[in-house]
Amino acid sequence: MRLSALLLIAALTAAGPALAQSSPPSPSPLAAIATDPVPDPKNPARLEVVHVPTAGGLKVNGVVFVPSGAGAHPTVVLFHGLPGNEKNYDLAQTLRRAGWAVLSINYRGSWGSPGAYSFAGDLVDAKAALAFVRDPANAAPYGFDAKRIVVIGHSLGGWVTAHTVADDPGVLGGVMISAGDIGMLGVLAKINRSQAVASLADMHETLTTSPEDMAAEAAAHASEFGFASLVPALAHRRLLVLYSNDFVKSHSEGLIRQLRATGDATLDTGYADTDHSWDDHRIALQTLILGWLAKLPGASQP
Repeated sequence: MRLSALLLIAALTAAGPALAQSSPPSPSPLAAIATDPVPDPKNPARLEVVHVPTAGGLKVNGVVFVPSGAGAHPTVVLFHGLPGNEKNYDLAQTLRRAGWAVLSINYRGSWGSPGAYSFAGDLVDAKAALAFVRDPANAAPYGFDAKRIVVIGHSLGGWVTAHTVADDPGVLGGVMISAGDIGMLGVLAKINRSQAVASLADMHETLTTSPEDMAAEAAAHASEFGFASLVPALAHRRLLVLYSNDFVKSHSEGLIRQLRATGDATLDTGYADTDHSWDDHRIALQTLILGWLAKLPGASQP
């Protein structure tokens, strides 16, 4: 399903009256964009700092956006990009207002998390994040529902999302936002290492690594890291691929073509003529994701 800008505007316009209300939210999933939930003094919305155990005895930093209300809530695990200047916390806040618990982590070696940064480490930490939300000991304090998990990632996080959905059939689905294919970076690094290093030079702040090491890792694992290797596992998994008019537009377009070639009828897509961070389309981004989540089988309250 390809959504044009006109459809986005129409959807937002139709939702206008619901968004303006300060009373309890309407059933529309779009109400969460601008309507606060009814406060629950016994189970208030809150932000919790967590340290997620991962491989190698490390604990990576994270935060949980806990929604108001008692009981288990459908849960999103949110993955940031490279290095992750855009954390999509506005999206996390909206998802929380819509009743979702959201765990956001900082991969090892990034943003103060211990350990050495690597692309492979991103995938290891993603698995650890899923184990954390599935741990029964974490259900009560954070409101996680281990049976209703969706993963969402932006840029590099979209690549992490693709690998996570392909590797874990227990998640309900995934949302990829302007995803970058690290396998394509690896191909470039094989052909022109200096160009690949230069492309990474302004994207490694906070990371305990170097552009040279990142390019070398991507080159060594170009095939297994690439989206193309995931197509058999991703076919007929529920995915929303959102892409924009940016430097990785062709990466999403290629994945979409390959998935559609398999006859996958569960794939949803959305395009916006905006930049990599969706800076002037943040409401549109939230609208697309909320609408998709609302239709996701098994995600609503039982």
